[in-house]
Amino acid sequence: MDPALYQGLSAYNTWMTEKAYETAGGLSDEERKADRGAFFRSIHSTLNHILFADRIWLGRFTGRTYDVRGMGVDICDDFEDLRSSHLAICAEVSEFTNDLTAGWLAGTLEWTSGQDGTVRRRPRWLVVSHMFNHQTHHRGQLTTLFAQAGVDIGRTDLVFMPDVED
Repeated sequence: MDPALYQGLSAYNTWMTEKAYETAGGLSDEERKADRGAFFRSIHSTLNHILFADRIWLGRFTGRTYDVRGMGVDICDDFEDLRSSHLAICAEVSEFTNDLTAGWLAGTLEWTSGQDGTVRRRPRWLVVSHMFNHQTHHRGQLTTLFAQAGVDIGRTDLVFMPDVED
């Protein structure tokens, strides 16, 4: 696996995270926290879940320790705290991908699940790919939640990311 792939996905993650917070920032706190029937209920809690998962995976990759309160438990109640925490993890993901090597990606990651205590082993390229896929999956849910709130996040496709050279 080419580390440049993950560097590109990291740039996409940052772009889309900024767009999501710009869009969410146009809503009231009540609108952001309204239960809209999503898996993580609201826009606010879905954003928290993405932050949660990024912290979990990045911690597994780097050995850093992050504050996480458990699956489905908001890390940040305040929207501005959530935004700054999320943008900070985006910067750390970018730093991580900039340091990736093909050799590291070819190895195996072993971790103990916080959910069930099971020790798991998976190829590193797979779990790094999963982290980015997970972000995209939940941002897709956010586009629906935004539509329910009457706002349009705009273009979200990777091919429309700014500053992509051919």
